Amino acid sequence: MSDFDTVRNHIRASVGEMTALQTLLTAHPALAPESGGDGELQKCIALEQWLAAHGFTDLRRFDAPDDRVPGNVRPNLIATVPGKSDALTIWVMAHLDVVPVGEPSRWHTDPWTVTEKDGRLYGRGTEDNQQGLVSGVFAALSLLKTGIAPAYTVRLLFMADEECGSAYGIRSLLDKHGDLFRKQDIIVIPDGGDSKGETIEIAEKTIYWLRVHTSGTQCHGSRPDEGTNACLAASDLALRLHDLERHFDAKDPLFTPDHSTFQPTKRDANVGSVNIIPGDDVFYMDCRILPQYPLDDVRAEIQKRIAAVEAQYGVRIDTQEIQAEQSPATPADAPVVQRLSAAIRQSRGIPARTIGIGGGTVGAYLRCKGYHAAVWSTLDERAHQPDEYCVIKNMVSDAETLAALFLQA
Repeated sequence: MSDFDTVRNHIRASVGEMTALQTLLTAHPALAPESGGDGELQKCIALEQWLAAHGFTDLRRFDAPDDRVPGNVRPNLIATVPGKSDALTIWVMAHLDVVPVGEPSRWHTDPWTVTEKDGRLYGRGTEDNQQGLVSGVFAALSLLKTGIAPAYTVRLLFMADEECGSAYGIRSLLDKHGDLFRKQDIIVIPDGGDSKGETIEIAEKTIYWLRVHTSGTQCHGSRPDEGTNACLAASDLALRLHDLERHFDAKDPLFTPDHSTFQPTKRDANVGSVNIIPGDDVFYMDCRILPQYPLDDVRAEIQKRIAAVEAQYGVRIDTQEIQAEQSPATPADAPVVQRLSAAIRQSRGIPARTIGIGGGTVGAYLRCKGYHAAVWSTLDERAHQPDEYCVIKNMVSDAETLAALFLQA
């Protein structure tokens, strides 16, 4: 029996333990303070204790200070499995934090308690990003339990703050602990993919999140002539910013959708009564822009449209950039793509293909620093939705593929 067959058999015999780890992680809601939560610390501690109890001996924390949360830190945990060679490191990077539940009535199960049904694990975070986290853990654990050393050093990184900009996660690590990473390292981020596990993401659209504050003059609803309706002006601006999809109209088949998107999303509460003309209004834009468009060109066009609305309605509009990240692509022939493609073929017998995505991952920050990263997983893409679930067989097969990657000479 080959080393890969031995490791794969161990993974397939560990489905119950994988489900148990998902259950443990889901029971610790790791919400950022921006989402009204206490951060990732309790979830990280639970994971660290689980890893230690199951045989991981090299565990290191790299905490980022944050006085908004209990414990005053946002944790980043690294588990290391020594390889036959340390010439490079194979990284699997998953994030600890999750997004809020949203409207509870849209869920058919308790979001914070894993429910197993029809081969799926339901619960907030089970797919995003605990599936990738658990797959990486059990791919590495299978090596420890079978006594088979990986070809190169394996490190599992469990990050904070991915859902709200990564300032306390990968960005903190790159800025303060950059010596952890080397340009020859193989970096896999199991945080995006397709239902077959055949697509490797090598490029991301520019992610641009904007907070838009419109200031007018509050007045009685029956006397709009005495005020300046900030909500009306902001609504007009939201439509004009959405219309940027027709201005920046190029298409690129590497991405789905194949064009840039400019979408109004969240809106803050303004006035407390129907009969009040609001003097202030705040809304947000989630923009995903094809990499061919320089972000400064987008900024300039946004300011033109803001100026037009200010002039028409007599309001003042201020903006704040929540996220603005434009990254280069990982070359399609980079070692991480070649190695991951070979692992997919070995474990699944299918060819892989490269794609770009509109969603933001930590891959963008790594690529900006010159590291080649690939985003891959087998997903039904239930992230951020009610009744989020992880397909158990996907979790298992992803662990098998990662194990094949770890064993490559």
